[in-house]
Amino acid sequence: MNRMERAQLLRDIGGERILVKDGPYGSMIQSYRLDEEGFRGGRDFTHDQKGNNDLLNLTRPEIVSEICNAYLDAGADIVATNTFNANAISLSDYGIPGTAREVNLAAATLTRACADAATARDPDKPRFVVGALGPTNKTLSVSPKVNDPGFRAVTFDEVKGIYREQIDGLLDGGVDFILIETVFDTLNAKAALVAADEAAEARGEELPVMVSMTLTDLAGRNLSGQTVEAFWHSVRHARPLTMGLNCSFGATELHPYVNALNPQVDGMVCVYPNAGLPNELGAYDEPPEMTARLVKGWAENGWLNVVGGCCGTTPRHIAAIAEAVKGVKPRQWHALPPALRLSGMEAASFF
Repeated sequence: MNRMERAQLLRDIGGERILVKDGPYGSMIQSYRLDEEGFRGGRDFTHDQKGNNDLLNLTRPEIVSEICNAYLDAGADIVATNTFNANAISLSDYGIPGTAREVNLAAATLTRACADAATARDPDKPRFVVGALGPTNKTLSVSPKVNDPGFRAVTFDEVKGIYREQIDGLLDGGVDFILIETVFDTLNAKAALVAADEAAEARGEELPVMVSMTLTDLAGRNLSGQTVEAFWHSVRHARPLTMGLNCSFGATELHPYVNALNPQVDGMVCVYPNAGLPNELGAYDEPPEMTARLVKGWAENGWLNVVGGCCGTTPRHIAAIAEAVKGVKPRQWHALPPALRLSGMEAASFF
């Protein structure tokens, strides 16, 4: 089954029941309390590697597989690779930008193996693998220098290039789709979308992508200033397999924006919130039962095709979410009427 056939299978299932996405790797990796050598895994690096979660795909693959399997056992239909920062820009903070392809290939390979094993155990519940692309730690829309608004630390082509390297590694490792997630800068996301298009063209295939925006304030905008509707207008041309929101806040604070997004999207909606808001120590206290109760409300409103967890969620949260949405009818989507749909900071439609 090729990637477009897998995408159609996902749509077919998503029209019958709400699919469950996994949770984050970061929260789970922290629970292992690894020291620097635990991240380094005996390899020779010039920089301190503590906190480099993506490196664990190479140095401690058993940990990554264990986390992935925990989410699959919790009921996840969709598992993402542990590659949120596995791009040359982010990895340069650890002095290893040249390992990006190796990290992505390893992550995709081991995640694919976990998902395929879960599917083999229960063929009636096919599992899907998405290659995760984080936003990088650079922004194309905003200058990092207050006194020089025209300055950019990177160019569009540079960002597109690092995403292309990441995507190629993920595809070679066997992912089904690409997930462009936690989008705080729309232009960064566009660079990722172009990279995905070019990677697909080079392989002579179509590549399904999932897109997920993050909000940076309670006004409901991302860092580059767009509302959820305006962001959707900016990326709709790519025909994402799913469009949605992740990270941002907990489900309570995300509620109005999930509501606002729903009538705009002529496809599947995927939302995976944090486990509430962090406390003063940066930890997340929202218990699985509360997260599940909140997202069940979205499901009962007919807002969800895919739901999962972001920062602070664990396999216990994912299991509670899976149980909460079981039997709830998924969101039904339909073609939107023809219109000129434009976006700046706000969305505008002309019928």
